[in-house]
Amino acid sequence: MKKTLKDGPIDPAFIADSIAKHQHKTNIGAHQIFLGQVRADQIDGQEVVAIEYSAHEEMAERIMHEIREETFEKFELTCMHIYHSIGRVEKGQICLFVFVSSGHRRAANEAIVYLVEAIKARVPIFGKEILEDGSHVWKENTPLQ
Repeated sequence: MKKTLKDGPIDPAFIADSIAKHQHKTNIGAHQIFLGQVRADQIDGQEVVAIEYSAHEEMAERIMHEIREETFEKFELTCMHIYHSIGRVEKGQICLFVFVSSGHRRAANEAIVYLVEAIKARVPIFGKEILEDGSHVWKENTPLQ
């Protein structure tokens, strides 16, 4: 099983390196990338400064693996990478990196939407939004927006 949970924010250099490693794969005609970033939302007049992510890690990894396998069965993909942060991620930093590749754009486009929605709906990862005064609010996932 490929490890998908990553301590702290996902570094842009890691994302760039992941993309660069696919240049030699000439059977790929399309890539699709989703990057989830921590927003500086306003809650009760205070700005969100970070999100502290936690998870039932063993279960989260197992479900992420199931979603990955389902997606490979459902779409004609050549490659897939999923990484979700655990721990504190500051506003503006990347907390979710999903990268799919396929021979053609339709499969990549449809797969990325399917993957992100499945991850948000099924994987036991929890976000505690940290506010300016140090208090927190548990984050709720919302349907596709």
